Amino acid sequence: MNKLKVFAVLFLVGAFAYAGGYRVSLQSNKQLAMGHTGVAVVNSADILFFNPAGLVHLENRLNVSVGGFGVFSDVQYQNEDFGTSAETDSPTGTPLYAYISYSITDNFAAGLGIYTPYGSNVTWPTDWEGSHLVNEIELQAIFVQPTLSYQLFDSVSIGGGAIIAIGGVEFNRNANRTLTDEEGDRSNVAIEDSGVMGYGWTAGIMFTPTDNFSIGANYRSLIDIESEDGEATFSNFPNSPLTPSNGVQGFEATLPLPAELTVGLSYKWDKFLFAFDYNRAFWSEYENLDITFADGSQSLNPRNYKDASTYRFGLQYTATDALTLRGGYYFDESPVQSGFFAPETPRNDSSGYTFGLSYNISPSFAIDASFLYLRFKEINESYDFYQENGQNVPFEGTYKSRALAPGIGITYRM
Repeated sequence: MNKLKVFAVLFLVGAFAYAGGYRVSLQSNKQLAMGHTGVAVVNSADILFFNPAGLVHLENRLNVSVGGFGVFSDVQYQNEDFGTSAETDSPTGTPLYAYISYSITDNFAAGLGIYTPYGSNVTWPTDWEGSHLVNEIELQAIFVQPTLSYQLFDSVSIGGGAIIAIGGVEFNRNANRTLTDEEGDRSNVAIEDSGVMGYGWTAGIMFTPTDNFSIGANYRSLIDIESEDGEATFSNFPNSPLTPSNGVQGFEATLPLPAELTVGLSYKWDKFLFAFDYNRAFWSEYENLDITFADGSQSLNPRNYKDASTYRFGLQYTATDALTLRGGYYFDESPVQSGFFAPETPRNDSSGYTFGLSYNISPSFAIDASFLYLRFKEINESYDFYQENGQNVPFEGTYKSRALAPGIGITYRM
């Protein structure tokens, strides 16, 4: 394989790696409004995601919770040394969720959840300064989770279920910083795959020593999304034996969605409920990534992600029989280490500020609303593994990022 073909393979791998570092914590309007706490909070069928052991504690026999969000995000890039800058124009993200639970007996409940815990949608201007790393990327993952929950003792319940993950990815970048075809069009590489399946599981336990105090723990397993039928498209390459041939070929790759452990507590006092969650995501499993193209070329690339923690705080206040107010805050550590910061997922440590409410229209129906303002810490970083002519050519600069996510949902209970 000549050098240009090697570059194409390596940069394609890079796109997959950074897409895997993007976790979207938007699985419930009620719980997002409380800083996305929930491992020890029994509010509605949403507990199916946060801790399946809590499902058996729901008061009503049938519980349904459905909702979604609009995610508006922007990233600004600037390199003062070269006088270059760019800003993303990403489309609005729309993560969704739906949960249903049914109490079969006083000690046994079952449920089903559908939600979107991973996703990335970043669009830079075409042919911008970092286009040799990425022009556009879109990553999606939908989880389906059948769940059972059982009251083991008076104060202890357990729960768990299988997870079926369905993923897809689209990615586009230029081959390098200067290569064009005979008409001057930038040489480009794009990959696409959809309907990729992966499997995992979740299990939880909840301890309720008093009516006002609960402790919970939930573990979600690693899921590998293995792409075997995707297509890689090489376009606008010059007609030369030194460059890849234009056209379509297959590829294989594995994208890990990391395991997570969450522990937390909740305490009720009069009309107030306080919650705290600690979450550990085991990104360190993401050390390398193999990718194999249909022509037999293969590349193994280090990623060196690190485990990352999130600290979440939430408060709920029952103002009236109809109105419940919520607020929260969380601090989320980035799993990306210095030198691996690429514009595919321009993510740094972030702080999330949340609030929301629920309004009971009737004893059975309620409207849930939430709002998240997520601000990433400004960072001056680089991606050090891009090569031309055998030499590392770092891409560096200052990134400023933020996201807004209003959400709306409904709760039904009977």
